[in-house]
Order: sequence, then structure tokens, then C-alpha cells
Amino acid sequence: MAVKKIAEITDQGGEADVNQLMGNLRVVLVATRNPLNMGAAARAMSNFGALHLRVVKPYEKAYREAVSAVGASAVMKSAEECATVSEAIADCALVVGTTAVGNRDVRQPLLSLPEAAREIRQRMEKSRVALLFGSEKRGLSNDDMSYCHWLLQIPTREEHRSMNLGQAAAVCLYELSKGEIGKSKLENGNPSTTEGKQFAKMETVERITETWLEALQRSGYVGARAKTTSQEKLRRMLRRFTWEESDAEIVLGMMKKIVAKLMKD
Repeated sequence: MAVKKIAEITDQGGEADVNQLMGNLRVVLVATRNPLNMGAAARAMSNFGALHLRVVKPYEKAYREAVSAVGASAVMKSAEECATVSEAIADCALVVGTTAVGNRDVRQPLLSLPEAAREIRQRMEKSRVALLFGSEKRGLSNDDMSYCHWLLQIPTREEHRSMNLGQAAAVCLYELSKGEIGKSKLENGNPSTTEGKQFAKMETVERITETWLEALQRSGYVGARAKTTSQEKLRRMLRRFTWEESDAEIVLGMMKKIVAKLMKD
């Protein structure tokens, strides 16, 4: 995964004090604009033991010095900078996006925060999970959301649905850090059907997406003008499946063979 790690967390206690569940969470801020909001999100992360921050194309490069990151300087300094969402989630087995919904046409399953928290905690028992927050101005784009297995929404008043980034992060992380693991509703996180399984990382699933799309293009099924739209649709479709790592590697090998055959013909 091509990420730039600036420094290691060195605060007293450090990684050893983080509970196992929250240690598997990666908070991803996508195209955030205000360093103060980023600092507030980092502070909330430190409050609830989520010490792994990743940022995708931050608008302000000086975010590491945000004065709002009170007591969370280690989280900010150790943040990983990623060029794309794909890089930021490559080593995660589950990707969840946050949204206020509004007038958007949501194309992924949508859960309320309490429901989503149970699902996320279950998956964090064995795998890394990425929780995505979008920019303050527009939230996550449709392309960003296409990388998500599903979305979560914080229950808020209908007349005022959007929240400040730092507030949203604090509410989500509080919910994730408390309570017992409930019974899963989604196949993608159901322990009764995934006991002992090794979930595929999103790096592998994205390689399947790219190879599959190439096969569709070379076969003539997808035209050049429809590439972007088709890629988003295919990405969303593939994330509706529960991928074991071994199965994902087999499917990737199949698609590579098909592409090779199409290139010869």
C-alpha cells in the first residue's frame, strides 16, 4: 500500500493501551478542508482509542499543527497520507462510509449508527475496518462511496441533518467503543457464516474490479464513454459479496486469464 507514514505514536501507553477492537479501526478523512475540523476529529479518536488516522488529499497541508487536536498530537503526527481512497482502504476487509443523505441518491445499504456499530465491532474482532468521512462541504462523492460496502447515518433531527466533522467523528467513535457485540443483520459481517475465515483485503477486491472492467472493455460490453460509470457500478456490485481471501485470489486469477485470452484474439 503506497502510503506515507510520517511518525510513530510515542505518547505514554501508546498502542499497547488501545483495546483490540479499536486498534483494528482506520479512520479515513477524504478531502477535508479545515485543519481545525481535522484536529477535532483526531482529538475524538484519541478520546476513544482509535489511534490510526489516514487522510486522502487534505486541502490544507498544515493540518498536523492544528491547535484543536488537544492531547492528540500523536494521532496527527502519525497520520498516513494517501493519494486515493483506494490506497487508504487497501489493507481493510470492510469499508463503511458516513453520510447525512439529504437529497442524495444512496446506492449502498444504509444503516443507522447504532445498527452499524454492531456490525463494525463484529468485523473488527478479526479484520481491519475503514470508516470514511467526507469533506465538510460536500461529504463523500459517489465515487468515494463506491468503495464502501455500506453507509451509516447518525440519527439527527430531520430539519438539521448535517454535523460538523469533529462532532460526527466523536459520536461515531463513542458508539463503536461501547456496548456488547449484537447479532449481525448483514451477511458481510455475520459471525455465524464467517467463523474462522480470512476476509479479502480491499486491495485484492479492487484488483478484481480493475481486471474485470478491462475484460468488459476488451469484449466490447463496456464502451470508452461508459468506463467511469461502469467502474462505479461494478465496484459497488463486487462489494455486496462476502469475499474470502483465497476465493478472491482465485477469481482474480480467472479474470487475468480471460483478459490475456481477449488480448490475443
